[in-house]
Amino acid sequence: MKYNDLIQLYFERTTALQNYWTLYVVIVGGLLAFSSLRKQPAALTTLVVSILFGLFAYENLDAIKATATQRHATLAAIKQSDAGSTAPEIKPMRELLEPTLNPASISSTQTTHLISDILTIAGLWVMELRRRKNVAAVAVVV
Repeated sequence: MKYNDLIQLYFERTTALQNYWTLYVVIVGGLLAFSSLRKQPAALTTLVVSILFGLFAYENLDAIKATATQRHATLAAIKQSDAGSTAPEIKPMRELLEPTLNPASISSTQTTHLISDILTIAGLWVMELRRRKNVAAVAVVV
């Protein structure tokens, strides 16, 4: 592969990775919005939503890790491509561009995802417990 093709591949993998994160954020936001709008407690609904979110998060993380691995491999190929014989027209671009290609490590990405997963599920259950508390408080007053 030529240097330009590798750069294009790197940014295609970057876009794919960003799309997986965007999907994740939209799903988390939707779940938390759905949960915050519910008025009546429903532990079974919260349990089902938690399980479904866990399954989604597992698959999303797997896709993110695969894409991040491809991105790291492409970066390694970029750094190795024509390392000793860089064409004069590519050398200035290479010197400007390559120092800016610093993808997050796969382990930090996984840690961020897992912490977000745990906090999302905890948020779902905190809202469920708050609904239960509010219903109990209203029953006592009445």
